[in-house]
Amino acid sequence: MFRKNRKNLIYLVVFLVPFLAFLFRSDVFTPLKFRVVRVIAAPVHVLSISLYEFKKILFYHRTFNEYMRLRRESDVLKSRLVGLEEVVRENSRLEQLLQFKRSMVYSSLTANVTGRDPSSWDSSITIDRGKRDGIRQGMPVISAAGVVGKIAEVGEQSSNVVLLTDPQFSVAALVQESRETGLVSGSLQGDICRMRFINADARINPGDKVITSRISTSFPEGLLIGEVIQIVGDIRKPSSECIIRPVVVFSQLEEVLVILQ
Repeated sequence: MFRKNRKNLIYLVVFLVPFLAFLFRSDVFTPLKFRVVRVIAAPVHVLSISLYEFKKILFYHRTFNEYMRLRRESDVLKSRLVGLEEVVRENSRLEQLLQFKRSMVYSSLTANVTGRDPSSWDSSITIDRGKRDGIRQGMPVISAAGVVGKIAEVGEQSSNVVLLTDPQFSVAALVQESRETGLVSGSLQGDICRMRFINADARINPGDKVITSRISTSFPEGLLIGEVIQIVGDIRKPSSECIIRPVVVFSQLEEVLVILQ
């Protein structure tokens, strides 16, 4: 009996002494405490990583399926959002065109730009109006901003429009500030026009507005063409020229108005 109690006492001392030493607040045992904690923490950390990775593998399939479903829904919503933005933009353009049409005193017809000829991309467009809509060759084509061009060819359901920037296009024009008249025609440079036959002594400045003149045979008077960006003079000639930047951005044309009367 004594031996058995002695053996239990030895076990108790063996386990109790290190425990008391670990809890004893002394600087001597502090390094030992941290070593014991590190030794115990290392396997716990390894075990937690293993459990975390196992959990990820266990739930990966379900999470991936959920991710794919949400991604498909996101793509659909993005597509719908783009479509709605395009509808809003189109409605805004049509509203501006309609307001401009209401302010005009002459009859006009709305048309959509449906194509461009690759060989004359900067000088002509195709619209979805033709003979059945009352379109005739030579009719003026404008936008809410200003002069676009005029009808060059007419089909049954579509028409070809020669743009203001085409060298074959011309219209009688007037510098709004100085009241000087001249002839505006396109140029080979695409995004500019020239106003010729201006009096050499004319007082014209960059920034002056150029509008259609009442002596024009194809356009009503007062339609905005563009603004002067440069005056070109030559003492050997009795007249000078102006370089004009059109007010219409032809690369952004989507809807136009055809003046019928």
